[in-house]
Amino acid sequence: MATAPRHEAYGPARTASPVLVGRESELESLTATLSEQPAVAMIEGEAGVGKSRLLRELLNRPPLRTLRIMLGRCQSLREPFLYGAVIEALGGLAHPPVPPSLARNRLNPVTGVLRALLPELSAYLPEAPEPTGDPRSERHRLFRAVRELLSGIGPALLVIEDLHWADDGSRHLLRFLMSDLPRNLSIVVTYRREDVPGGVPLGSAYRPPPGAASVLVNLRPLDRSQVRVLAAALLGRSISTRFAGKLYERTAGIPFVVEETLLALRDSAGGGRATRQLLENVEVPVLLREAMAERLTGMPLPAVRLAQAAAVLETPVDAGLLSEVAGLTERRCHEALASALGNGVLYEIDECSYGYRHSLARQAVYDTLPGYDRQRLHARALRALEHRVPKPVVRMAEHSHHAGDVALALRYGERAADLAAQVGDVSAATGLLQRLLGYPGLSPRDVDRLAVKLGQVAHAGLDQYDPVATLERLLSDPRLSTAARGEVRLFLGMLLVRQIGGLEAGRAVIETALDELGERPHLLARGVSVLAQPFYGTAPLPQVLRWRERLLELISNCKGELRLSLLANHLSSLMQTGDPDVLRELASLSPPSPMSTGEQRQLARVHCNMADACTCVGHHEQARSLLQTGLRLAIDSGAPFVVSTARATQTRLAWFLGDWNGLAERATDLLDEYHDLFPVASELSLVLGSLAIVRGDWEEAEERLSATGVASPHDAITPVVLGGFAGLARLRLAQGENALALAEIDRGLTVARSKGVWSWTGELVPVAVAVLVEGGRTDDARELTRELEKNIEGRDAPMAAAGLEMARACLAMASGDPASALAGYERAGERYRALPAPYYAALAAEQAALCRMDRGGAEAARATEELSALADEFAAMGAPRDADRCRYRLRSHGTVKPSRRGRRGYGDVLSPREQDVARLLAKGRTNREIAQALFLSPRTVEQHVARTLKKLGKQSRTDLLDD
Repeated sequence: MATAPRHEAYGPARTASPVLVGRESELESLTATLSEQPAVAMIEGEAGVGKSRLLRELLNRPPLRTLRIMLGRCQSLREPFLYGAVIEALGGLAHPPVPPSLARNRLNPVTGVLRALLPELSAYLPEAPEPTGDPRSERHRLFRAVRELLSGIGPALLVIEDLHWADDGSRHLLRFLMSDLPRNLSIVVTYRREDVPGGVPLGSAYRPPPGAASVLVNLRPLDRSQVRVLAAALLGRSISTRFAGKLYERTAGIPFVVEETLLALRDSAGGGRATRQLLENVEVPVLLREAMAERLTGMPLPAVRLAQAAAVLETPVDAGLLSEVAGLTERRCHEALASALGNGVLYEIDECSYGYRHSLARQAVYDTLPGYDRQRLHARALRALEHRVPKPVVRMAEHSHHAGDVALALRYGERAADLAAQVGDVSAATGLLQRLLGYPGLSPRDVDRLAVKLGQVAHAGLDQYDPVATLERLLSDPRLSTAARGEVRLFLGMLLVRQIGGLEAGRAVIETALDELGERPHLLARGVSVLAQPFYGTAPLPQVLRWRERLLELISNCKGELRLSLLANHLSSLMQTGDPDVLRELASLSPPSPMSTGEQRQLARVHCNMADACTCVGHHEQARSLLQTGLRLAIDSGAPFVVSTARATQTRLAWFLGDWNGLAERATDLLDEYHDLFPVASELSLVLGSLAIVRGDWEEAEERLSATGVASPHDAITPVVLGGFAGLARLRLAQGENALALAEIDRGLTVARSKGVWSWTGELVPVAVAVLVEGGRTDDARELTRELEKNIEGRDAPMAAAGLEMARACLAMASGDPASALAGYERAGERYRALPAPYYAALAAEQAALCRMDRGGAEAARATEELSALADEFAAMGAPRDADRCRYRLRSHGTVKPSRRGRRGYGDVLSPREQDVARLLAKGRTNREIAQALFLSPRTVEQHVARTLKKLGKQSRTDLLDD
């Protein structure tokens, strides 16, 4: 059957998602039901949950496109038009082309009663019959006329939206139609049950007639994962789990509220601290504000007062507390609560606990309160909560602040900050302390105490920039005593070293603080332990070793938590520089038993810092074990900063171990969560850049690797920077930019030589030697190899030792000694497997196979088998570009290794190879660049491009680029 004319009632939505999210089962159920006739579908759900969006998708389903669609909407009017929504829907029949059956000589004469209501159809309707004079008879005749008209127009679908606003006449008419459906008619109605008078959509109980298909769909809000998908679709880019979680909490998963909120964040959403803060403080969408104001207007005054009290209290509470804050008697409170619940303003969140559906709805009501009313209600809330046992000090701190009671705000605010710090909610603690320090009229004693607490707490947390600004301001505050100034400066420096561009300045601030901490040896020791870390910036190792010697003296005089804190830095520092005895020293460490929470946090640091050091130098199995213990201790003791560094280490370790399944997604989420912690963010960027290289995604690789600190090594984490330079050199080589690869290597080697910690060069030196040899600087490559050999002699640096074998083998091959080269690559592979580092082991095996290939005969046959197996190994690992390179080398030697990714039988669906081509086409790559990235011949690429464009329905690559 040809597609029937449709009543096009749905224009493009303002922010509608390009995909329908989380409604697949509902859509399938509705489609299956309405594909039969007669049928009734009822869709219920709260405001903004997506009823109209579901309808729009439903009406575009192929089984329904053969139906004539008639759409009517009920309006929110004080005096709605009688039968308004149904008459509006029927009026759409006049839109051309008019159904052939809509003719005077083909319609039942009773339909003539509709001429007065539907003047646009008067040319098609019979003459109106004489009035009966009986209103009930006239109404029955009208109902019959509507039914006969719908019966005569062929397969049709009548859609009535927002039935909760319908007049009684429309409800009765729809009930009449739905109780005796014409055989070629289906009806869909949508409504909000909470807004339906009496909660009965059709005015009385309804049961579908025999023989009619029926379905009731109750739309629920989206869950957290669905909110993430919706936000990504609306914004056109990936959204982190953390951001999606905050968005879900803010919107309760109601799609309309999600869309409206993202409108305000369109240019900034996607991650980072600034975006999450903006999300927390985003203004209430206008449409939501108006909807809440409309609901408040329809409620009696006591119910409005109750809603305002709930808005001030913020969290769900019992009716007794609501009535006390609102100033209502128990009886009036129950009446008001029934009204607020019935009007969909308040909800029963938990059993006998009442509040708002989501925080934006609460904010909309809160914003309607004048300032003096807000203060008055906050003061009432404070008085009411003072009688609760135990006292909710966090909430009391908020109410005293908003009530303008500075004395109580200081008392409860500091107690709340202490409590938050104890339970590990460092972000809440720092926020409270910063607010308290902003109060005018604080005494010098208060300033000292709060400033020191802020520094201590902020150092353990993730919020960096705001506390730094506060601490910097406090250093110029004359109320801050000399005794407290050194401690504040110390913590300021310890925060600065974690920020982008703040490392060098932070070290300088710490050095200044040490001069002010002479009489506070425990704090001085903490400052020295930071300066003794070798991985900060480009400070030469001898300079760092002087601080290390001083730290060792201080450790000998410390006990308990402080000693563990210093050992966390000292032991990992020894491991970073390749001390061969440090693992034994760690094994002999006996932590106190039982441990305090503080000691547990420091022991977590010991394990996590050592895990990071082991990852950097190549003790990967030890790193995995240390991380497992350290992360558990850090989470249990509430140490969020330690957790952040451990998760970054976990990600880098997964790269070395070849555990790449889902690694890019995890690293991206973590990068969003820890965007402001440069040591963490730079390490995550290194992992993401490395993964992009093995995928052949050059643009992402360059973007990620540029964020590792390579532009300013003096303000970066040295082992990460060296890995960044190694990655950039590999990237340039892959792109055929040998001169740029040399430039990256020279910059990286300058940093390595300046720093003097060669245990970190395990990734850099093998690439550097290959690039130098390729660039004709073989003498420089030999000198670099000797330099590495000399500087790791006697050091515990397994990754660098494996890299040394790779460098020697590369030089042997360049000198025309394939036998030595083969032996060297095999030794390198053994060392990499022992770490373990399977990807690097596979790279060494690939070079060994190429050495065999050049020797011919049986060795070449063995090399063919090895390269074939390596292609599969790389592919399974998630390194498609390396797999393609192995296949390319096999083809170059006359052996075909078919790709397992491009088997025949994909039909009109893109094969994995064609997906790679499409991705590179969309990035504007030329055929030559695609061939280079995928190790294909230009002719093969031409064929892949032609098939890809055809399957995607594109005329040219420009069309794909425009998408």
